Amino acid sequence: MVPRSGEVIRVTRAASVQFAAPLLFRVIRVHDWSTYDGWAWLDGYELNTSGDAVDRRSIFVQVGGLQRAHVTIPTRTGAARAANHPSARNAPLRLDAQRAPLTAVPLS
Repeated sequence: MVPRSGEVIRVTRAASVQFAAPLLFRVIRVHDWSTYDGWAWLDGYELNTSGDAVDRRSIFVQVGGLQRAHVTIPTRTGAARAANHPSARNAPLRLDAQRAPLTAVPLS
């Protein structure tokens, strides 16, 4: 399956040899450019471990090598209490890294 705008994916060496160190990537757009079967150009943001965007990038990847990075945003109870509690405002995202890869589909 091709990722959609807004999804957070884990990009590893399985997607392209240039990603020896895995990274988290929030997809902005999947280009419809003509390319090799099973490959795609993605625009998006590289994320740090807190889920903050650190760099905007365009990457060329094998769609079948991408992994969903199921991101869990900490829940907040009591809006006033959460707004005044520093740890609630800056709580890092939790990532579940062990997921099945996405299924490749032709981009046509």
